[in-house]
Amino acid sequence: MAERKGSAGKSGMNVDTSLVRELAEMLGDTGLTEIEVEDGDRKIRVSRGGGVAMAAAAPAPVAAPAPAAPAPAAAAPATDSAPAEADTAGAIKSPMVGTVYLAPEPGAADFVKVGDSVKEGQTVLIVEAMKVMNPITADKAGTVKSILVENAQPVEFDQPLVVIG
Repeated sequence: MAERKGSAGKSGMNVDTSLVRELAEMLGDTGLTEIEVEDGDRKIRVSRGGGVAMAAAAPAPVAAPAPAAPAPAAAAPATDSAPAEADTAGAIKSPMVGTVYLAPEPGAADFVKVGDSVKEGQTVLIVEAMKVMNPITADKAGTVKSILVENAQPVEFDQPLVVIG
């Protein structure tokens, strides 16, 4: 990679290269095309087709990672999701981009299975984002009609996850 700039460029701006690398790695791991983080007056955007830009004092892009090859697994869910879209009315949707986990830890039983009764507020799965585990809870009591994601699958914002009826 040609991304060997120090922590300060010609403009005097400090760039956290380890954060940029972590975000670029996350793009490859999740199959996303863009990630943006904001910390006070600093804003870092990493995109697969473009570059990494810091919007503060300098408008120029900083160190662009090489575009990652498309993940072969990313094409598989597209064929599955077309029929499932009709069944997602009232589904619990992902509040963030991340990785979904159906169980509290590897090897443990899933939080819920199709046919399980759930109470409002009960954890149905976890979405990990930026190494933080975020419990996703049932918004109403009912029965789990379908689980629309697989364990360790990357998810997008507002993607349907679980249907409770």
